[in-house]
Amino acid sequence: MSAWIPTSWQEHPAAQQPDWPDPAALDGVLKELHGRPPLVFAGEARTLQAALAKVARGEAFMLQAGDCAESFNDSSADGIRDKLKVILQMAVVLTYASGLPVVKVGRIAGQFAKPRSAVTEEREDTVLPVFRGHAINDAAFDTESRRADPRRLLTAYNQSASTLNLIRALTKGGFADLRQIHVWNQEFVAASKQGRRYEAIAHQIDRSLRFMAACGINLETDASLHEVDFYISHEALLLGYEEALTRQDSLTGDWYDCSAHLLWIGERTRRIDGAHVAFLSGVKNPIACKLSAAATPDDVLRLCDALNPDNEPGRLTFITRMGADKVGDALPPLVAVVQSDGRNVVWTCDPMHANTFVTPSGYKTRRLADIMVEIKRFFAVHNAAGTVPGGVHLELTHQNVTECLGGAEEIFDHDLAHRYEALCDPRLNARQSLDLAFEIGAMLQT
Repeated sequence: MSAWIPTSWQEHPAAQQPDWPDPAALDGVLKELHGRPPLVFAGEARTLQAALAKVARGEAFMLQAGDCAESFNDSSADGIRDKLKVILQMAVVLTYASGLPVVKVGRIAGQFAKPRSAVTEEREDTVLPVFRGHAINDAAFDTESRRADPRRLLTAYNQSASTLNLIRALTKGGFADLRQIHVWNQEFVAASKQGRRYEAIAHQIDRSLRFMAACGINLETDASLHEVDFYISHEALLLGYEEALTRQDSLTGDWYDCSAHLLWIGERTRRIDGAHVAFLSGVKNPIACKLSAAATPDDVLRLCDALNPDNEPGRLTFITRMGADKVGDALPPLVAVVQSDGRNVVWTCDPMHANTFVTPSGYKTRRLADIMVEIKRFFAVHNAAGTVPGGVHLELTHQNVTECLGGAEEIFDHDLAHRYEALCDPRLNARQSLDLAFEIGAMLQT
């Protein structure tokens, strides 16, 4: 076989690619992106893979979370900071409950494209291309908005760069200091039942830090108390964009997709002979692949062969998204074949995508109760098999939206219209996210 190069994917069928009306304009944009600086560096990706190897051994837990689809209209510093707050809060709850470090990975700084089940959308006898994410077109239902515009890829890159720059400053510049733990509790969350539970933990951590200082431990010199490692990820959907941001590492000679630390392949694009598998098989980033209830043991082993042929720890994560009613039956055969074949895999649970439905009022939503059931059954399968339930993959927002049903501060069907702001799929709000963190923390204690 010929050696892998960033263009190798072009020899394979590529699903879910936009119909760009002006190929010459697209080519010009991709050439410009190829000349732009990388967003992340190879050494950071290697550090994440080492952290994920610990997750696979049960020595850490992975929290991957963020927007379903990022918006070009939501790039304020306050918004980015508040998204980070939610993830930091959840990580503190999980660490406090489990005693495990939490590997924090955001669906952020690049999640601007979404796979879709149909190529067109119809409203009142008007048929237009479907909305595919702001990297491609706009959600407004008119001909110009739905036209695929390659210049949007440059906007996606620019916004990813500015978002990542702020995240680096916040996580390394004092905002993520454990002594700031109370600041992470947003006002509308702090007033809730789970917000008060979080404050109780925060006070206990304060007391522990004061006790350590009183014992003569110099807390100022321990960087782990004052800053955190935070990684970015997105679905590697737009292969031209990913190719343009792939660079050869000067230290190792390996290829890295420098658009994110971790890239994943979706359920719709995991075809073993497809372009997405071909592309990610050649980059050295840690990578992930989503598995629905339709995945078979043979699918899983073939994906392992293609995406992690050297069986490297931390290289490959399987994100299961099977549904609360199916995960108990569909997951065990996959876990069993990976275990018996000695494959190094991180297992995480996406409890969102297979639990989506449309209400009688026409809103796409999810029940927090179904999300919790899927996670509990995911844990139960791994506990029964003696394998590691390594993490969760969630769609959430810092905003006080009403998009998912349930939670300690109950959201009902008639509440959805109040603040439904999702571009594609419904997200947990910050209160519901904290609800879920406490539930998962309890599972990690057992």
